[in-house]
Amino acid sequence: MLILLFWGGVHYSNPLQEPLNRFFNLIKSTYHDTLETIDASIEKHFSQAQTIETLKQKLQKCKKNTLLLTQYEHELNDLYKLTDTNLSFNPKVELVRASSYAKFGDTNRLWIEAKKYDPSKVYGLVFQNMVAGIVIPKNGMPLALLLRDPKSSFAVYIGKTKAPGIVHGNNDEDLIVTFIPTWYNIKVGEEVVTSGLDNLFFQGIKVGKVYAISTSQGYKKALVKPYYKQNDLNYFYMILSTK
Repeated sequence: MLILLFWGGVHYSNPLQEPLNRFFNLIKSTYHDTLETIDASIEKHFSQAQTIETLKQKLQKCKKNTLLLTQYEHELNDLYKLTDTNLSFNPKVELVRASSYAKFGDTNRLWIEAKKYDPSKVYGLVFQNMVAGIVIPKNGMPLALLLRDPKSSFAVYIGKTKAPGIVHGNNDEDLIVTFIPTWYNIKVGEEVVTSGLDNLFFQGIKVGKVYAISTSQGYKKALVKPYYKQNDLNYFYMILSTK
């Protein structure tokens, strides 16, 4: 009898219906929110587990590649010894960190924190697999000149013909490659990479792509869209030695 009266009161009494509806809606809302939270937690867990497994596989691959490269280094040095040459192969890089801009308003120059640094040398600077610029001494401290800086210059090759040239920035988005011999056939869209002839970089590190070509004073000149966009200014690799 009490159940019938309660049901009738709920069914026919608006004042009683409204708070009960709110109560039940709150319960349903809480129930759905709880389910969504549980689903999200489960998905996050499995996503993290998958990411960890992927990173483990990549780490193992990197360890394997490091081991192989070490072996290749020893074999190459042994080969140099057998051929009675003074050449050696012992490239070295250092992970460095940008501490601050050298001058307010100039985003092309950064102070670098480096443990192994010789102020009498100039170094190549790399971000991931792209050239980021060079490192020069300034008041005895390492100063990074990023690609857009006009004084950031180094030797490059262009395209399949390996047309030699010198690239430098111009305080703009683009780079300029000068002193390209006119007898080299270079094309728009070809890739520009480091030549390694200046001992600043290893050969073949990516710089950018040619988008315009001109000829002046007996040489060709190429305008290049760089790969490195200067979006990440935290950590770089500084090339201590190329050989």
